[in-house]
Amino acid sequence: MKHFLTKILLITLTSTFLFSCDAVKRVPESEYLLKKNQIYVDSAKTKNPKLYDQLYQKPNTKLLGIPIRLHIYNLASVNQDSLYQDWLTRKPKREKRLTRFLSKKQVNRLGVGLSRINDWLKSTGEPPSIIDESKVKRSIKRLQAYYWNNGWFNIEADYKINTEDNKTATVDYYVKPHQPYFIDSLNTRIESKVADSIYKLNTEKSTIVSGKQYKTLDIEAERERLTSLYRNSGLYHFEKEFIKFDADTINTGHKVNLNLLIKNRAITYGDSTARTPFKVHKISKVNIFTDYSYQNRNQKPKDSTFYKGYNIYGYNKIKYTRKAITNSVLITPGEIFRDKDRTNTYNQINNLRTFKYPNINYEIDPDDPSGENLIASILLTPRKKYSTNIDFDVSTSNIQAFGIGFGGSLLIRNVFGGAEILEISARGSIGSSSDAVDGGQKFFNISEVGADVKLSFPKILFPLRTNKIIPKYMSPTTNLIFGMNVQQNIGLDKQNATGVFNYRWKPSNILTNQFDLINIQYVRNLNTSNYFNIYNTSFNRLNNIATRVLEADSPFFSQPNTGTLNIENAVLHIPSGANGFIAQSLSASPDPDLTPEQLQEIRNINERKVRLTEDNLIFASSYTYTKNNRENLYDENYSRFRAKIELAGNVLSAISNISGLKENSNKRFEVFGVEFSQYAKTELDYIKHWDLGRKNVVAFRAFGGIALPYGNSNSIPFARSFFGGGPNDNRAWLVYDLGPGSTGGRDEFNEANMKIALNAEYRYKILGSLHGALFIDAGNIWNVLDNVEEEDATFSKLDDIREMTVGSGFGFRYDFNFFVLRLDIGFKTFNPARDQDKRWFKGYNFSEAVYNFGINYPF
Repeated sequence: MKHFLTKILLITLTSTFLFSCDAVKRVPESEYLLKKNQIYVDSAKTKNPKLYDQLYQKPNTKLLGIPIRLHIYNLASVNQDSLYQDWLTRKPKREKRLTRFLSKKQVNRLGVGLSRINDWLKSTGEPPSIIDESKVKRSIKRLQAYYWNNGWFNIEADYKINTEDNKTATVDYYVKPHQPYFIDSLNTRIESKVADSIYKLNTEKSTIVSGKQYKTLDIEAERERLTSLYRNSGLYHFEKEFIKFDADTINTGHKVNLNLLIKNRAITYGDSTARTPFKVHKISKVNIFTDYSYQNRNQKPKDSTFYKGYNIYGYNKIKYTRKAITNSVLITPGEIFRDKDRTNTYNQINNLRTFKYPNINYEIDPDDPSGENLIASILLTPRKKYSTNIDFDVSTSNIQAFGIGFGGSLLIRNVFGGAEILEISARGSIGSSSDAVDGGQKFFNISEVGADVKLSFPKILFPLRTNKIIPKYMSPTTNLIFGMNVQQNIGLDKQNATGVFNYRWKPSNILTNQFDLINIQYVRNLNTSNYFNIYNTSFNRLNNIATRVLEADSPFFSQPNTGTLNIENAVLHIPSGANGFIAQSLSASPDPDLTPEQLQEIRNINERKVRLTEDNLIFASSYTYTKNNRENLYDENYSRFRAKIELAGNVLSAISNISGLKENSNKRFEVFGVEFSQYAKTELDYIKHWDLGRKNVVAFRAFGGIALPYGNSNSIPFARSFFGGGPNDNRAWLVYDLGPGSTGGRDEFNEANMKIALNAEYRYKILGSLHGALFIDAGNIWNVLDNVEEEDATFSKLDDIREMTVGSGFGFRYDFNFFVLRLDIGFKTFNPARDQDKRWFKGYNFSEAVYNFGINYPF
């Protein structure tokens, strides 16, 4: 209660201080601070954000109803330099005393420091939004333009400024749209027969529809459509400026009769101008220069070759295969000019990562008297053959208190002459963890070393031709990846080897496909005897059962060297005692004192131990489909959808059956002494952002995934399981602490084979580069159709969806332009692991909150 009253008092004092600040401190006499804008449409108030966006002048931004940035700005002095000098010289001896105590240089620096603080207050704050009637009048014109552009041609608008005694005022805008206009007809007059013929063949895709309300955006969209249509139909000289629209609305009964006019192209000859019809241009030659630079622009190529209609030149010896170069060029000799071919060529060559951004030029073929043929010249400037990169980072997590990571990579371009890319990278890290087996006796007690080799080909490597299924404009890529990794982690220690052979292609700017034909992973646990040293929760549960059913002199126990045996001091010996007790309990003749509940608990502990200590061989194939319509890094109004399906073990299972391989004692097949995993896994991930304007964004994410074992497996390997919690998931739980089900995350590294996650976040600007967020996270993980039998951890019926956890909280983000530093504070809003009457809002205090630090946004 005491802390509660303290919080209330703090909030009250803070609010009193903010409200007591003089918001009109910087408002000159006879002027007014804009307090609010209000728009009335046909005498009714409206909250339409599109209308308010038309206003040139807006009130000062507020947080919880308080113009905080305005108050910060008002804290700054108008002329800090003169104020400081005035204060310094106000008393004759003040400057001498300060100089004697500090120094003349430091006294001057003090003035500079105060000036910088003053500048920071001004830049961080926001100057008062003083009503400017000229801006109000401009807002009226902009409102009229908005309605006119949306079909209200008889719009009337006015305004009224309402002043108050405290030097504040509100502005009311009054709008009368009257009756809108609708499109009635569209008449065309296209002088060029070629252009008119192309138009008539593509009228069904027009954005101008009879009976639809007039919108200027529809007219502009039609201009864009026609420009793209003509420039992709051979009309090389066509530009958007050639398209003209005029509208007839006189005595039409609020209907619009549109006229489309496209004149012939104007050509200037000296002082005279003549018009010539548009022509369909064809590509007669494509010249590719493989090593162009500004220095050799006037030189003659020394090397040349010809391939399928392409002329390939080099100012030095050509270092690339003909097919590799021409596969990246979508401009084809003998075909008509298409602007999209040039765009696709830009993208394809850029995706090679072998050349700088290319320069593509067209010119009329001087050998063609008709003037219809074009010569395309593609100027390629190679990047450096070798490039290196070095990384270094410092990190912390719930597993390691402190970690140092380092790595480097070497990139080699054009390895075999076909624009291939070879990347060789190595990484390593050392860290400190109190969970390590040595108990933290050495500071750096965990480590990891790994290396990867990746070879990329700018084509699909497949025995059969795939050009018709995956044409070259889709930027096809084949990747071969090999990796090795050795961990000395918090006890088990692992070796990890991977091999991937995959294809990647992009049918459009927003669609990406990836097909992993072969994805092999081998995980070997090197120190399985340390299992119970690491997973203390499992060991404590097992030891608790053992001390209840075994005698103090049991060989499974290790006793302190006191000379007397005492069951209270007995502890199962690791690993022999713990493993021996499990083996005896699960044998045909277990201890008679064990209850069925205790036996089930021991089975659960053993199942988890076996699963986390067994070696894994995963031989999988997968397909991933991604649709992302985000235009650039700053686009905050987009959606992204990703779907993935993965199948593992089917090939090895078929080979084992065909070859007559014998099953082991577990009735499973082994390859190189390891039971291979067999499962089907799918993931669905959807992200949506809504831009509300003025740096306000609502972000939403939904994720669902399930992995079902079958055939040679009854569980999913740890490397392919799902987990919950952490800075990019449910932020009210630490990573791996969530679930499964209602178990309460009692084990270390909780994971399962089914997951549902929902996240919603409201992001807003606070001050300058500092942003805030309010979020709600929901979700959980469960075991389903595998070898986990514990009811609280499994999803066995639809009612188990009620075990979805809910976390909520707030966060701060600081935008450094090239990355965002993030702090999120999450509270357990609904925790299904608690008793029924203690699930809601029982973890809603700062002492039980989870503090997550992260880089960039979580979704």
